Amino acid sequence: MFVNTTNMKGRLFILLLLLTGLTGMQLRAQEVSVKLGPQEIGINQIWTITVSVKNDQLKDYSDFPEVEGMRKAGTSSASNTQIINGQVSSTQSITMSYSPQSEGTFTLPPFTMTVNGKEISSPGISVKVGAAVQQQRRDPFRNLFDRDDVDDFFGDDEPADFVDIKEDAFLALTTDKDQVYAGEGFTTTLSFYVADNNRAPLEFYDLGKQLGEIMKKLRPENCWEENFNIENIYGERVTIQGKGYTQYKIYQGVFFPLNDEDVVFPSVPLKMIKYKVARNPSFFGQNRQEDFKNFYTKPKTVRVNPLPQHPLKDVVAVGDYRLNESISSNTLETGQSFTYEFNIFGQGNISAINAPQATSTGDFEFYDPNVQQNVNRRNSRVSGSKSFRYYGIPNEPGEYEMGDYFQWVFFNPEEEKYDTLRSRARVTVEGESRKNENILASDLGSFYDQVEFEKNKLTSVAEVEWMKIFANLSILVMLGASAYIVFKN
Repeated sequence: MFVNTTNMKGRLFILLLLLTGLTGMQLRAQEVSVKLGPQEIGINQIWTITVSVKNDQLKDYSDFPEVEGMRKAGTSSASNTQIINGQVSSTQSITMSYSPQSEGTFTLPPFTMTVNGKEISSPGISVKVGAAVQQQRRDPFRNLFDRDDVDDFFGDDEPADFVDIKEDAFLALTTDKDQVYAGEGFTTTLSFYVADNNRAPLEFYDLGKQLGEIMKKLRPENCWEENFNIENIYGERVTIQGKGYTQYKIYQGVFFPLNDEDVVFPSVPLKMIKYKVARNPSFFGQNRQEDFKNFYTKPKTVRVNPLPQHPLKDVVAVGDYRLNESISSNTLETGQSFTYEFNIFGQGNISAINAPQATSTGDFEFYDPNVQQNVNRRNSRVSGSKSFRYYGIPNEPGEYEMGDYFQWVFFNPEEEKYDTLRSRARVTVEGESRKNENILASDLGSFYDQVEFEKNKLTSVAEVEWMKIFANLSILVMLGASAYIVFKN
């Protein structure tokens, strides 16, 4: 029998290379890595930064860097699990896509990211963005092995047969409350859920652009929005009805209804990349085929109840608030200014908090306050503080309760009742009364300024009227005389 030793050596070399690669996969240690895109792309192409975690879950990561001349176009995630000779290895990755804005050479300086609590560094890169290129799909292994030789070695010259695997995943819009009072906030979350036993490969597609269109449909017109601005999307393990899922939060925010109209969220779609899998996968060639599928949320309505009757129901803030106050001194002097700070803090729509109106009695002069606001968006809640700093001048000596001047009414939705934050500060004012000073300082106008120049004599009203008639007749005679002279000449 004739044996072609050359072909046999080539096949043995390929087989040895494959076995070496498999052995190396068993020996790889757990690692975190960052991979940068190519140094040259066309202006119509996407450049990427990929962070990967091998043999561990991708739990958290810091922000991706900004790239000069490019804008962030959204993230996508992927996971891969392999079992080789009983050894299980897994890889999870998150990829940030960047879209070039113009042609040129742009530099990404060295940067550091924190992944799963571990810092990883990248030396940076210079990316040349050229003219648009025609994008072609090609087999990445084509340059390493000749396709015909490989097919002959494995005896596989049939075209790839791809099957569509049923996915176990869904898109959901959820709220933490089904009904609220007008002005009461509720947290809204748009998430994509993937079951632990899902076998269909899925990836996010052009998420930034899609999210903009989705929020145009979801964002209610009758609500104030506090957006949590999710930039990094990563999986979080959750259990739903006893079944394990990975939750990917796409959007989260708190909405505060501005009136008592119900908030209605329509059904919205999210387009995902879903791969078809080769029926007979091989080490070479294309083992999956890109396809798309739309996932839809279910419509959702949050009922909004009007606030109970109250004289201030149309202007009060809604939430759970407390008071923290301070005053520059509890002993004051008449005519000397002081500062008083009324600080409202708690959970609710901080931006909707109005300044308490200082009661005017004449004992104090209060000026419009300086306002400082701090809003925190974390743990699916909106909280913060709003501080009002007043300047005042006491006019009368005595003992005073600042609660008689500063109080603020709000509605507590948890207790379903109105409540009042009232100052508990007490001050002692010493010195002379300033009431007389205020009277002397008052400007009574030009009318009273002429009093001292007028005669202290009563004048008859009738006499004044006859004087007016005489003056008018004199004017008429002068006008007639003038007219006669003009016509005569």
